[in-house]
Amino acid sequence: MEAIWILLLLFVLIMLAGVYGAVRAVRAAKRGIDRTVHQARRTVEDTRLRARQLAQPGAAGELAQLRLSLRGSMRATSQALQAAAPQDQSLSESLVLFQRLSAHAQDLEADLKRLELEPDKSRLAVLLPDLRQRTERITHSADSLRWAVQERTQRFAHDDLDSLNREIEMEAGALRHWTAVEPEEPRTDAGSWPAPEAGTRTAPEAGARPEAGAQSGPEAGREPEPPRPSLGARPQTEPQAWQKPWQQSRRPENTA
Repeated sequence: MEAIWILLLLFVLIMLAGVYGAVRAVRAAKRGIDRTVHQARRTVEDTRLRARQLAQPGAAGELAQLRLSLRGSMRATSQALQAAAPQDQSLSESLVLFQRLSAHAQDLEADLKRLELEPDKSRLAVLLPDLRQRTERITHSADSLRWAVQERTQRFAHDDLDSLNREIEMEAGALRHWTAVEPEEPRTDAGSWPAPEAGTRTAPEAGARPEAGAQSGPEAGREPEPPRPSLGARPQTEPQAWQKPWQQSRRPENTA
């Protein structure tokens, strides 16, 4: 019985997951269709305005030109903010300001679109300077915001690239830092050693007497003591007593 309830629960969960996935897919498809329809309408509207700007000189053509400049500036600023906002959280205030500016732009575009159907050309000529001034103010604000966002993005990209270059140079220097091991010089003769370098002292060879005045060890630095006479030593100026009888005995033989 418990196995049946478990199977029913799994079936219900699978059905709910399928319904949720189908709803998400339908909503995504709807958003895609709405986006495509909006882009198509915008393209058609821009094409119509360009045609009117060229075909109808005067106030009607200038109205079309104002709408084109307004739409282009607002669209470019919106795309710049949407592209930079996910990487830079400090643009939240800029997004709020742009939304407020977009409300003014929508009101202005509605006024321009309504005046396109105005049959009185004199009234249109009177209202046109004010509409031109409003359009220039809105487009200038939108352009300033877009240029600031672009410069900020470029500055961050340059700073990141400079930091990356410094890290790469440090890593390259660390990779090139190695210690070369010099090979030992081979011996030419058996028992011969390489000549000592300048400024170094070598140990005396076996059997060699130290030079006069050279001392080593703890006695170094002391004054040399005078030689002491050995016990029983006598001066060699005169022959010793045991040599005199022998010399006297040798003299008669030489005379003979």
